[in-house]
Amino acid sequence: MSTVKLSVEQGGVAAAGTPPVQPPTHPGKDERVGQVSWIKRLFGRPEFASISGAILVFAFFILTAGDSGMFNLDGVVNWAQVAAYLGIIAIGACVLMIAGEFDLSIGSMIGFAGMMIAIPSVYFHWPVWAAILFAFAGSMALGWLNGYLVIKTRLPSFIVTLAFLFILRGLTLALSIMFANRTIVSGIGDLAANDWLATTLFHGEVGTSLFVWMAKAGWITALDNGAPLVKGIPKVIVWWAVLALVAGFVLARTRIGNWIFAVGGDANAAKNVGVPVKTIKVSLFVFTAFCACLFATLQVFDVGSAAADRGLQKEFEAIIAAVIGGALLTGGYGSVVGACFGALIFGVVQIGITYTNINSDWFRVFLGVMLLIAVLFNNFIRARVTEAR
Repeated sequence: MSTVKLSVEQGGVAAAGTPPVQPPTHPGKDERVGQVSWIKRLFGRPEFASISGAILVFAFFILTAGDSGMFNLDGVVNWAQVAAYLGIIAIGACVLMIAGEFDLSIGSMIGFAGMMIAIPSVYFHWPVWAAILFAFAGSMALGWLNGYLVIKTRLPSFIVTLAFLFILRGLTLALSIMFANRTIVSGIGDLAANDWLATTLFHGEVGTSLFVWMAKAGWITALDNGAPLVKGIPKVIVWWAVLALVAGFVLARTRIGNWIFAVGGDANAAKNVGVPVKTIKVSLFVFTAFCACLFATLQVFDVGSAAADRGLQKEFEAIIAAVIGGALLTGGYGSVVGACFGALIFGVVQIGITYTNINSDWFRVFLGVMLLIAVLFNNFIRARVTEAR
């Protein structure tokens, strides 16, 4: 009868006469898994260039305008407000660019949406809340039309939205002349002060009681009557933060975010694996129009009027912010965080120049240089991403 020897020290059973199998003392290294240094991972992040640029811009203005009041609470609110306005439309432009499309009608949509709020309220005596809903519905419908035409005609979105840039700008000018006999429609600010929707979501500040308390405690600057110099956080900044959080979460943590990146990377491949390419693209055009209308609504109630030239060239500034933030012009790559830092750079520079002795005419030069540097850096990153694939 054959015997069976247990090889206890080897942790298994071996037949008689069979040498036990020795486990490897050092597990073999999987050659398929490459080690990437933290520096390379950092350079591979789309928002790296914009964060680095923001640090450099802040360092420059701390050195040149640190004692000028630029970084006092009122100064911070000023440049943060400028950044927030641009950041709202930069988020829409960035997400659309990640999907491989452009919307050059954003700026014209801002002016047109402002008129859709002001004209019905002032001349047709609509409730302001109804005019706001009308403006959002009309803007998003135009965004849907943009996306539908791009999908249906297969024309480049650059061409389709460029046509709407002129169409909407012309309509804005014509309607303002028709109803107001001028290019500015005033009086909406007084109407908005008594409207529940405008005062709740789009006009004024948040945290006013907190700022009053801090002024009384001597923590922030107060006026002679004891009121705080800064009444609160402007609602445009709150909207910017909320929009950035939501869009960033959708891109990074949801299936829809994966679809957006897939559509921008290779639309045909995405379609072959079941991604609803047409729905995604049209929805993003609608979202971009929503961002433009949100910009217009906040601006109309902040200024108290609508003007035909509002939003002029804002489409290019939004694209610049998105590109500085790491979005590739070819799609499939980008970051909402990067776009927000791109908008922050814009706001800091635009307001910061006024605190220095630098001629403000150099602002556009700086933006052009930043855009060129960002595009060159993004081309380098795209080459690395392509090689990695």
